[in-house]
Amino acid sequence: MEEGRSDLKEASKVELAFSLQKAREIEGGNGNVVDGRKKFLGLLKLFFACMVSGGIQYGWALQLSLLSPYSQTLGIPHQYVSLTWICGPVAGFVVQPIVGYYSDRCTARIGRRRPFILVGCIIICISVMLIGFSADIGRRLGDTKEHCSSTTGPRWAAAAVYIVGFWFLDFANNTVQGPARAMMADLSAGNYGPNVGQAIFCLWMAIGNILGYTAGANGKWHHTFPWLKTAACCEACANLKGAFLTAVVLIIISMAVTLVIADEKQLDKDAVEAASGRGCISAFGDLFRSLRNLPPNMYKVLAVTAVTWLSWFPFIQYDTDWMGREIYHGVPQGPKAAQYDAGVREGAIGLLLCSVALGVTSFLIPKLCRTLTSKVVWSISNFLVFVVMTLMVVLSLISTKGYNASLTANLTGPDPKIRAAALTLFAVIGIPQAVLFSVPWAVASEVVANEDGGQGLAIGVLNIAIVVPQLVIALTAGPIDKAFGKDNTPAFGIGGAFAFICTVLALVWLPKTRGTSNAAVMAGGH
Repeated sequence: MEEGRSDLKEASKVELAFSLQKAREIEGGNGNVVDGRKKFLGLLKLFFACMVSGGIQYGWALQLSLLSPYSQTLGIPHQYVSLTWICGPVAGFVVQPIVGYYSDRCTARIGRRRPFILVGCIIICISVMLIGFSADIGRRLGDTKEHCSSTTGPRWAAAAVYIVGFWFLDFANNTVQGPARAMMADLSAGNYGPNVGQAIFCLWMAIGNILGYTAGANGKWHHTFPWLKTAACCEACANLKGAFLTAVVLIIISMAVTLVIADEKQLDKDAVEAASGRGCISAFGDLFRSLRNLPPNMYKVLAVTAVTWLSWFPFIQYDTDWMGREIYHGVPQGPKAAQYDAGVREGAIGLLLCSVALGVTSFLIPKLCRTLTSKVVWSISNFLVFVVMTLMVVLSLISTKGYNASLTANLTGPDPKIRAAALTLFAVIGIPQAVLFSVPWAVASEVVANEDGGQGLAIGVLNIAIVVPQLVIALTAGPIDKAFGKDNTPAFGIGGAFAFICTVLALVWLPKTRGTSNAAVMAGGH
């Protein structure tokens, strides 16, 4: 047990050394008193230093809303779409710790975070171009020369280019977001405190989400830029291409602003070498060893977190596809492709409503947790997910008339009442999503703090409870849907069942805590 505790504590040595260095700089260089005007200008500078997180989140919003449907237009079967999302949890588990480890120890002249932000943004721009132009590249690599309006079969070369771009995009997103979060904590230390930096980071994430989902819902990109349409890339593809090209522009601008304004100091190489201790592989060993030495209540938090994410991942993966298929009665290829595309864009509007509800709810969570306790808030949020998932299944059955193809063959669009109900469900699910992105991390922080655990590394193991469920759903959701032959409904039904189980588990297993951690709000992403 003592060996495990020492592993947990050793992981914080480097960051402690850097924090002391930062404190000395603040105390010796800036003084302790800042007038109101200087403080406002400093806050404004801090705000723009975090601009890159908004640009990255813009691209992430496009990825979440458009890429599952787009992959099917390239001929990837619906049951295999979930497999393309495996890269997300893999990147989160592998890339974030490695990038975090080396960005803590980077001694580049421009600072320890900015080199990773620069490289990550360049890879994101390349990945986005690969995805947007995958259909055109695939045509040059040997895909069918048939016009995209009449193509119904797979385009494997385009699908391969798309998957490569998708995986690189996920890995690059994780390369940027981790250092961007850490940089805000670095820069806000002293005059403002980490809570201010985290709040600014979350504000940019919200701005990026809103702009990204708005761009995804725009079906006029091919009118604004007619050259986007080609023989291999029809209207839906051209609209996606236009949205991702704007992402490239915004990422370049936001990256440039961050790199210029963020005032990072070069780390002293001797201090880094003295504090570094063991290597990156040893840090992974510490992570797994810590699983055996966690406070008892932390195991319960991990279990409830895992089941919570099992309930969420079907929605995250299939939300806009559900709108295109079940609500708008479209399919990715063929005569009903336009209906499908309209449904996907409507789904992006739904995700916009979800983001607004998430942002509003985030302000209420600390007070709700103090009043009701965190575990009750967590339980209520899971019950809301259960209700939403159940209603999505019900709406699917009503809209598709029990998946009776003969009764829906002539439908050219959604029933207005069902469409309105679907958008309402998108908005409502933003409420529990705010809890998903904050309360589990806050409860974990409080548990390890109350029981004298190794806080930094113990919170790191919470990532395992998120990655494993995502892998499980990614590997099983598609085959289950194919087995039942009901499009997205089986996945939503399974998600609803897990949400109901977690409603009970949260009440029975979780310890009673009332505080929330502002750091938790930054645990979003995808």
